[in-house]
Amino acid sequence: MRVLPELEELYLNSTAWPLCGDPEAPTLEPGQSCDLVSPHRDCSKSSREQAHSGKDEEMNVEAKYRMASLYVGDLHADVTEDLLFRKFSTVGPVLSIRICRDQVTRSSLGYAYVNFLHLADAQKALDTMNFDIIKGKSIRLMWSQRDAYLRRSGIGNVFIKNLDKSIDNKTLYEHFSAFGKILSSKVMSDDQGSKGYAFVHFQNQSAADRAIEEMNGKLLQGCKVFVGRFKSRKDREAELRSKASEFTNVYIKNFGGDMDDERLKDVFSKYGKTLSVKVMTDSSGKSKGFGFVSFDSHEAAKKAVEEMNGRDINGQLIFVARAQKKVERQAELKQMFEQLKNERIRGCQVVKLYVKNLDDTIDDEKLRNEFSSFGSISRVKVMQEEGQSKGFGLICFSSPEDALKAMTEMNGRILGSKPLSIALAQRH
Repeated sequence: MRVLPELEELYLNSTAWPLCGDPEAPTLEPGQSCDLVSPHRDCSKSSREQAHSGKDEEMNVEAKYRMASLYVGDLHADVTEDLLFRKFSTVGPVLSIRICRDQVTRSSLGYAYVNFLHLADAQKALDTMNFDIIKGKSIRLMWSQRDAYLRRSGIGNVFIKNLDKSIDNKTLYEHFSAFGKILSSKVMSDDQGSKGYAFVHFQNQSAADRAIEEMNGKLLQGCKVFVGRFKSRKDREAELRSKASEFTNVYIKNFGGDMDDERLKDVFSKYGKTLSVKVMTDSSGKSKGFGFVSFDSHEAAKKAVEEMNGRDINGQLIFVARAQKKVERQAELKQMFEQLKNERIRGCQVVKLYVKNLDDTIDDEKLRNEFSSFGSISRVKVMQEEGQSKGFGLICFSSPEDALKAMTEMNGRILGSKPLSIALAQRH
């Protein structure tokens, strides 16, 4: 097979990437690389020696090259470049195979790139080989794309959740391909199988809108699925922050086993109109020690948190805070962990936590004892004025992971007579 020299130069110096339909689309991290395999390339020649002059010609060649590139995902760890070359060359001339590996271990990252000489051959492979089985795993094909905007814009991207565990990539594709051309689709999974949600990226937004209109709320394998526009992580986090600043639902815990709905309502109704009050109970109807109050206004909910957190109810010091959905809590924890990681990246030797609302009886030693189970602590200091606690202190952990564990477990915990409030200490 003869390969155009200008293409030799091009695929030595460019990387094709998948379209944005897969929000989990791979991004090479430090220590990862894409190997390039072509049985026709003279590796002894530098790319500079092989380059052809002419900017316009190079751009035309690059455009053609990108159009004939496929992303191959969900690869078995044992799949080799040679195996991929033999499979895809049955369709037409293959210029190169890019299989991405960890630079240290050389283990496969589970995806590769196949670059065809002709666009028609790439299209044929996509039409006939998508979801083929290689070494016991169904592969996933999509057009590759270097344009970061196309990958991340979210145009034509659809999010699906509440999927039955039996729905795989192929089934997902079959259900949604009726609405328009699909650039990529993926059911998210782990070692236990499907996570119950997926993404489909259509060629245009009108196809995505049709899919949302017709599929949202539809039963698939007995499960009522949600189908909506994909929202970027940035948009989701902004939405969560907005909700957090206007909350109306309050979470209360540590009130013991004698509380019921009516008594909890009596305690909190003085702050504003309540829409619902619920004490969580076990199978015998006994209180589990926590519950929720929903107010009709943010102002009422905020006032309840400010005035009731740490209050004594029937000999119990209760904890009161904004009620969070699981996804909100996870997003908040993730954001905290990113902050902690950034501390390490900036070269900080320790991660400092700011602990406030300390009981007057808590000194350095008591605070260290309460937090030492979470990891190595280099320093603990309760701030004082004229020998009296100022009600806050600092704890210095040796690792961000230990600090995050401490924040997760101890925030809101009653220590002495007050619920703790913990945050990452800000650096100036």
